[in-house]
Amino acid sequence: MPRLSVDELLARRPMDESPELRLLFHRLNNQLGIILANAELLEAKAPDGQHRARAAQMIASTLDAMGTAKEIRRHTGLTPEAS
Repeated sequence: MPRLSVDELLARRPMDESPELRLLFHRLNNQLGIILANAELLEAKAPDGQHRARAAQMIASTLDAMGTAKEIRRHTGLTPEAS
């Protein structure tokens, strides 16, 4: 499938008609979910408070990134997947 230029993407109708962008958001959510699960495991198995604090920061940052992705979908017309 040929890649679209920025101008072509901007000229398109809302994202709900763009399977490429829908797939990219799906992949992003999957990747962020994997990061979140690993950070939660690190936090649970952390040997001390310093490592737990670092893992907790990773969790918070990942959740922020997931929220940002959801907000981008909302602003661009792509309805978030059912949770």
